Amino acid sequence: MYIKKLKLHNFRNYKSLNITLTKGINIIYGENAQGKTNLLESIYVLGITKSHRNFIDNSLIKKNEDYLTIEGIISKNKIDDKLNIYLDNKTKILKYNNNTIKKISDYISNMNIIIFYPDDLELIKGSPQIRRKYINLQLSQLYSNYFILLNEYLKILKLRNEYLKKINKKISKDLNYLDILTGYLIDKAILIYKMRDKYIKKVNEHCSNIYINIMNLDGFNIKYKPSIELDIKDPNIKEKLKKEYDKRLDYDLKLLSTSIGPHKDDIEFYLNDKNLKYYGSQGQQRIAVLALKLSEIEIFKKYKETTPILLLDDIFSELDDNKKNNLLKYISKDIQTIITTTELNNLDSKLIKKSKLFNIKEGNIIKIKEVKLDE
Repeated sequence: MYIKKLKLHNFRNYKSLNITLTKGINIIYGENAQGKTNLLESIYVLGITKSHRNFIDNSLIKKNEDYLTIEGIISKNKIDDKLNIYLDNKTKILKYNNNTIKKISDYISNMNIIIFYPDDLELIKGSPQIRRKYINLQLSQLYSNYFILLNEYLKILKLRNEYLKKINKKISKDLNYLDILTGYLIDKAILIYKMRDKYIKKVNEHCSNIYINIMNLDGFNIKYKPSIELDIKDPNIKEKLKKEYDKRLDYDLKLLSTSIGPHKDDIEFYLNDKNLKYYGSQGQQRIAVLALKLSEIEIFKKYKETTPILLLDDIFSELDDNKKNNLLKYISKDIQTIITTTELNNLDSKLIKKSKLFNIKEGNIIKIKEVKLDE
């Protein structure tokens, strides 16, 4: 899978942009604050419908403009598809091959994206909510039914929390209805637990070797940490979870919310027996996140029979020459890669030679160097 053409109108600092990308390696270079990261962000928004930078949608619209559009031609197995996003202050319209898509779950699995950017260290250093959001996004790209399942779970969770408040305020005393909601919640939770557990196991099949190859350190792995201890394969998991919810009922009534479940899960990054959040250097943490994301390329290849689009935002400036060279082994013309950098000197000359170069200044492309695909 790769993006052939990208058109922007009123996105961030871009009034208008129309570029053709190579299916191999693309390098976007220029000084800071010229629009390099914005360009990567537009591709991410086109595929995921949301920014990776946690801004509200309206902030994506160019200053003093009323709307934006993003259009991309995506090629997969020699078939081209068109994705469109229109956004104004009130509306977001998603289109796939000119047909309006109402469900996000029907849209986001059409274009698979993996992005690495400087703030990704928050995946390790930040709150569990950041890591849950990331897992949810990756699973939604892999399986559209996961996105539907998660939304169903969150709707039931909201109903349960609202009913806990009613019981607490003595507006209602019907515990049978609470049991019904809890039962529905547990059914959805078990499916989410299983999908998350399976996903982390898939990641661990690859990320340890990737970490060794880049850092020359053994023992890296990622652990799935549900909010309570449970055996995913236990045939009696539903009954055991029900007992756990019953045991916590008084606490939940005081808390006015549900204290356990997939909405409280976490993942942790370990190098041997040390949690990298507390004992890892910034370099070890950075490569841990990179190993996670590179491992997902293999997962997409195996389970979706396609390669995702890889976006690397100013990653090489943070690495020494040895780690740069080790990372380059994972960047090839078999997967479309779009790299941003302030200085071409940060990149290997062999990489530059086989890449298509875009020089950006103030939201405009001022120079392009083409590359032949057989170079």
